[in-house]
Amino acid sequence: MKELIGTGVALITPFTSDFKVDVEGLKRVVQYQINNGIEYLVVLGTTGESATLNDEEKQLVINTVVKENAGKLPLVLGIGGNNTAAVVEEFKTTNLDAFVAVLSVSPMYNKPTQEGIYQHFSAIAKISSKPIILYNVPGRTSSNLEPRTVARLAHDFGNIVAIKEAKGDLVQAMDMIHQTPDDFHVISGDDMIALPMVLAGGSGVISVIGEGFPKQFSDMIRLGLQRDVDAAYKIHYDIAPCINYIFAEGNPAGIKSVFSAKEICEDTVRLPLVMVGEQLRKDIEAFVLSHS
Repeated sequence: MKELIGTGVALITPFTSDFKVDVEGLKRVVQYQINNGIEYLVVLGTTGESATLNDEEKQLVINTVVKENAGKLPLVLGIGGNNTAAVVEEFKTTNLDAFVAVLSVSPMYNKPTQEGIYQHFSAIAKISSKPIILYNVPGRTSSNLEPRTVARLAHDFGNIVAIKEAKGDLVQAMDMIHQTPDDFHVISGDDMIALPMVLAGGSGVISVIGEGFPKQFSDMIRLGLQRDVDAAYKIHYDIAPCINYIFAEGNPAGIKSVFSAKEICEDTVRLPLVMVGEQLRKDIEAFVLSHS
């Protein structure tokens, strides 16, 4: 799975001011990634507001991205949930031909034990026709996918090939890198520590800030993979203020404000999310202007 080395981005789903999927805006977002050095695209993740899209809209997003990408970059699809049987059924019934892997979030809200999490992903791995990227994001799921469970899954199932690790804990990420097979990819899901994770042996990042500043962020990760530490950290510290900005009032409101400032698409989000406040909008616009 060399396709997962480097910078992937969790694509937003642009909306028009009347909350419809903005197909033309989504096309522009995809082209912006293709033209600026991103390695792969992740469709219908958390940043894509998949929780507030209906099935028809999800298919519209998939069709739009697949057609606009036209085979240029590898694609990863998000499929996950807290009802294991329903997730298994979605894996079985979704056409995955256009995708190199599936990103599947650890079950949220139920707060399963480590054994429950293992059994959830075991059920998925047994029926999946595509490689699986685990997704650990305790801030959203209220349960942590621990290194020992990740290692157990990685050793037991050859089609579980990676994890997007978004706890924001560098020590935990290092434990995962150490305990999993050499060809297993530990991918940062936290933009602020993406570079340290790469330098510790991680494979790259699935980024939010990276889709707003694709050239800079993908350059940084490539420099990190090449162990050009000083050059990589120069980019990191340059872009770090905007990483704080885009998460200050929630994701994807912040990154959509970046795209609005770049005049690529509107910054509309669907309830219960709301757009960023006026001061944060001004801060983001000033940062974008200074880096244009």
